[in-house]
Order: sequence, then C-alpha cells, then structure tokens
Amino acid sequence: MRYVIAAVLTLWLPAAGCAPQSGPLTPSGDVPEAQGWRAETVVSGLEHPWGIAWLPDGAALVTERPGRLRLIRDGRLDPKPVAGVPEVLAYGQGGLLDVALHPSFTENRLVYLTFAEGTQDANRTALARGRLAEAGLEAVEVIFRNADFKSDGQHFGSRLLWLPDGSLLLSVGDGGNPPISSRGRYIRIQAQNPGTHFGKVMRLTEDGQPHPGNPFVDRPGSRPEIWTLGHRNIQGLALDPTSGRAWTTEHGSRGGDELNLLVGGNNYGWPVVTYSMEYWGPRISEETNRPGMADPKLVWTPSKAPSGLAFYTGDRYPGWRGNLFSGALKFGQIRRIELDGDRVVGEEKLTIGARVRDVRQGADGYLYVLTDEDNGRLLRILPK
Repeated sequence: MRYVIAAVLTLWLPAAGCAPQSGPLTPSGDVPEAQGWRAETVVSGLEHPWGIAWLPDGAALVTERPGRLRLIRDGRLDPKPVAGVPEVLAYGQGGLLDVALHPSFTENRLVYLTFAEGTQDANRTALARGRLAEAGLEAVEVIFRNADFKSDGQHFGSRLLWLPDGSLLLSVGDGGNPPISSRGRYIRIQAQNPGTHFGKVMRLTEDGQPHPGNPFVDRPGSRPEIWTLGHRNIQGLALDPTSGRAWTTEHGSRGGDELNLLVGGNNYGWPVVTYSMEYWGPRISEETNRPGMADPKLVWTPSKAPSGLAFYTGDRYPGWRGNLFSGALKFGQIRRIELDGDRVVGEEKLTIGARVRDVRQGADGYLYVLTDEDNGRLLRILPK
C-alpha cells in the first residue's frame, strides 16, 4: 500500500524568531508504521558496529568502531577479532568504519576498510585494502587518504559502494560543525572547494587511484578523485543494479537530512544551499535550491540522522522489491522509501527501538540491521 509523504512538518522547537526552512520540497516528518514484519536477533555482543559485508559462503564481516573486524558465521560471533586491521583513531565519530569486498573477492580475497587515522587534533579519513586469509588480513596497505587533516572527531563520511564498471565510491565528510575551521573559514565551506576532499564523493580505481573518467580529472586546482561535491556527511550509499542509479543519504544539521540521486559532476549544494538550520538557531542559508545545483529527492525535518542504506532486490517481503531502506540513528528506525523511477512516492517506518547504523540485504534475500550500541546487535527482518 502506498502512503503519501507527510505534507505537514512534525513540530519541533527552533530558536526564538526562527522557522523551519522551506523550499521546493515539503520535508518529511513522521510517517505510518509498516506492517507485516518482525525483527529477530542473529547475534549480540558487538561494540558499536558500523558496517557489514557478506562473504560468498554466507558468513559476514562486521566492523566495530573501536577498531576491530569481527566474523559472524552460522549465527555465531567469533570471539577472536580478525587480525591485521590498521591502527585507527577511535575518537568521536571516528574509528573503524565501513567494509566492502572486491567484486572479484572469490578470486582475489580483497577486503576494503575505511577508518579514521591520526590524532584528535589532526585526523582524516583513509581507505585500506588487504587480503583475507586464514590468519587474518594480509598485505594490508592504505590506498587513499584525505589530502588534508582536520581537528576534532566529526564527519568522516566513509561509506563504500562498488559501481557496475568496477569503480569504487567513497564518501568523505565536510570536516565538522562550527567552530571547526580550515583556511580561515568554517571547514564545512570546503565542501564547495574542488581543491579539497572534504564534503565529496570520490570515485576510485580498485587500487585507490583517481578513476580516469572522473569529471574533475583534467581541471586545474581540482582533486582528480572527486566524483560529486557539496555534501555534508554521507553515511548511506546504495546501488539499484537494474538502472545503475546510485542513491545516497546524508546528515543535515538541524533538519535537512537528504536523500540524493548521485550523478557524477553534480554539486549538491552544502552548505550554500540547504534546508538545515544551525544547532544554535538560525538558518544556515536562505537558499534551498539554486540553478546548477542538484535538488534532493527527499528531505527529512526533523533530522532522523540517516546511516546505512539498502536498495532491496529480493522477494522475501511482499511489495518491498525496488524500495530503499534507510537507517535512522536518532529515531531508532528504518524508513522504507517507495520509488517510481527516480521519484519518491511513499514512505513508512519500521521501528527498531535502537540506533540503526547500517542496513544491508543479505545473500539469503533478507534485510539485516546493525544497531549502534555498546552491546550492538545484528538483526534480521522477517515477514510476519
């Protein structure tokens, strides 16, 4: 059953004299509860899990933000972490973050990990690659790093997504909220600077090099790895394998979380075009759209804190095939987003009751959820 996206904003309390931002899109507030499903715990005992990747034999690799890579096999968590993980900075939002397998993993056994490295005062997002062997990860090497350091422990981005052409997308956050600064200005404005990696999506080769087809590869002063720019902090990336569309979700500031359709060369506006408001009150920008900048497909106000995104291709749940599933840290739920091509036509919620860090489709056709807790869980969504 289709549900029309809520046309009335859920009430929230902006600072005195300020109103929620308006624009071409009507932000989505609360939505109906989805019916016909239940969640079961597969394993518990994970410490702030962040990402999951399914192995060909049905086992799974799960990252824990403090810096451990864990193996789940036959519904059991191996008590011994996988060896060989690079040293990470587990500080603030940083740590060991996403994990992805090479498309030819069966032949080459390559595993890719994103993580925060450095110190509390000088840190950055990095990408490492290693070969999974019986003893752990071998021949581990860092194949990409943000070219610039930042301070504090915010906005590392770090989702990974392989495209059908064999290129690898990597999101990098804008560096953090005010008063964090860079080059004499709030660091977030670097999302509009093609000379930095902050607030961008990179498109890389399997070796971490700039993909030769990138839109900025021949532009003087631009980073050749950049695929898109103008992002705040993308923590959801998903591919529609039929159309080839890549979807993203990114955190807004106070309101203004976004669902975007990712197209190479596009500028998505942050922070000069946004529905977000400052945490202390006023609008970040008076503009919610501008010629030459891509509009979001969906905006969430109040912020749901989106993390983890899956495009469902299975047949385990009636009517859910071809939908997006977006985790919500703040509200402890998943949003089921119904699509008609590249348009959002409906939205429901699956209330999980814990911070949802990642949502993925398993090889068995079920949806799986990681909860971001001290005693984090891997959940399986089952039809009721």
